[in-house]
Amino acid sequence: MFDHKARLKTIPARPGVYRMLNEAGETIYVGKARNLKNRVASYFSSRDASPKTRAMVAHIAAIEVTVTHTENEALLLENNLIKSLRPRYNVLLRDDKSYPYIYCSTDQDFPRLGFHRGARRQPGRYFGPYPSTSAVRDTLNQMQKLFQVRQCEDSFYRNRSRPCLQYQIKRCGAPCVGRIDADAYGKAVRHAIMFLEGRNSQVIDELVARMDEAAQRLEFEAAAQYRDQIMRLRKVQEKQYITSDRGDHDVIACQVRNGVGIVEVFFIRGGRNLGNRSFFPRHPPGADETAILSAFIPQYYLGQEQIPGIIASHMPEDRELLEETLSRQCGRRVAIHARVRGERARWMEMALTNAAHNLTRRLSSKANMQQRFEALHAELGLEELPRRLECFDISHTSGESTVAACVVFDQEGPLKSAYRRFNITDITGGDDYAAMRQALMRRYLKIKKGDGVLPDLLFIDGGKGQLRQAGAVMEDLQIEGVTLVGIAKGEGRKPGLEKLHLGGRDGAIALPADSLALHLIQQVRDEAHRFAISGHRNRRSKAQQASVLDRIPGIGPRRKKKLLDQFGGLQGVSRAGIDDLANLSGINKELARRIYDIFHENN
Repeated sequence: MFDHKARLKTIPARPGVYRMLNEAGETIYVGKARNLKNRVASYFSSRDASPKTRAMVAHIAAIEVTVTHTENEALLLENNLIKSLRPRYNVLLRDDKSYPYIYCSTDQDFPRLGFHRGARRQPGRYFGPYPSTSAVRDTLNQMQKLFQVRQCEDSFYRNRSRPCLQYQIKRCGAPCVGRIDADAYGKAVRHAIMFLEGRNSQVIDELVARMDEAAQRLEFEAAAQYRDQIMRLRKVQEKQYITSDRGDHDVIACQVRNGVGIVEVFFIRGGRNLGNRSFFPRHPPGADETAILSAFIPQYYLGQEQIPGIIASHMPEDRELLEETLSRQCGRRVAIHARVRGERARWMEMALTNAAHNLTRRLSSKANMQQRFEALHAELGLEELPRRLECFDISHTSGESTVAACVVFDQEGPLKSAYRRFNITDITGGDDYAAMRQALMRRYLKIKKGDGVLPDLLFIDGGKGQLRQAGAVMEDLQIEGVTLVGIAKGEGRKPGLEKLHLGGRDGAIALPADSLALHLIQQVRDEAHRFAISGHRNRRSKAQQASVLDRIPGIGPRRKKKLLDQFGGLQGVSRAGIDDLANLSGINKELARRIYDIFHENN
């Protein structure tokens, strides 16, 4: 039986695509979601599911997910995967239509804008692809209102003797009968192209100004129309990272954490994302991303006849030798790039995001966790195999909004239902010792009264001072049988150099960098740190009693208003991708990433 509850714990609440696999490893269903965790969970909680859904769920042996930036990206990736994998339980369209585009006949004196699907052979500019026909038609409708560029067929255009209805309703400049000169029409076409390229935020700025003017005149219906128009324009202007006009690439991202390495490969063919695959290569202790990729690339590609361009997160050693060997093997030049920009950088960002997710899932697997508990038992010389671990961490900003966090792990991984946060009060700001003592006292006084379970090991993120506070609390509450461990950061705060201080023992313990016990301790410590920081941010936000945007450095009243106006409210901002945000004047890439992260920090 497939343990869906354990799998759901590792699925993020982010946009993306999920794939249901059977026991043979075949994909039986592909779907997309704005929130992967909620969507996948619905298959196992719905009592009114159709017979087809119940039959599909009965065959599920595994679930794989691919995280995307936005829901529109997920829609396009879902389309690609359904066409390439042809899953049994998906609806397969026999006509297999291509994606729709907007076409501009730029070689004509008075170009036209129109809907296009199929081969792009005619001279001119093509913009897209768009996720649906309705998105293209909505865009063309808005383009008529904004730029008044003709959309009629050439045969209709050449045979006009008087303006058509589109001119009367101010949706066309009527170049067919000379109501607009070539220069003015050319400017309108140029502005339309700039907007379709995503370079014309001035158009939206103008609509925002009109909306504000209408609101000041108390013409709220007109203001609402401008607001809806801005939201539609933003929707169709969203960048699509799933399909491009570029050729074949393999995007390879590598990450190493807690002694485990992952290589995530995304396959881009004909400009389309055909999915991804995760590899967990065995590697010697201390190997970094560069060393792993240097070994992975030749083992993976040597022997293949067709090798695409390679985009790697880290430049492998002997790059020139690898390029020469692979080029000779497949009869054409094969280039390996690491420092990329623009579209390829967005591909790499998606690969790194999925590598981090799959690595976290691997580290939390039951088999891996059991080995780490056994290693911890041996390395610390414990009498019995520990069953329950707890770890405390403190988070604050210059002593304000201090929050203590407690995370719990058992032999199956994080036990999130037992996590607790404590808002620390009545202490001197920045006094971490007092904050730790208060949190420990509140936590274990409650357990002492019978509400909860004592851990076998209690980790404190800190050195001897914090460990003394834990020992004093345990002594005051007369709690015995809990082993106390302080995790002191190593030189330069580098992972792998931590020193452990055990309660009641002299000296510090330094575990090898490849120790499974150390990897477990790092994972528990990092989870406590993450949980404490997110709690601190939430408390600070509530204390400010302001919009979530107000807690982002660099966002003042003007930028906040601009974001809300141009994306149609806070919900629109939360759904925007990094590049959509960075397209606004005054919002650079770094600030756009901070805005994006603030809405996805707990996902």
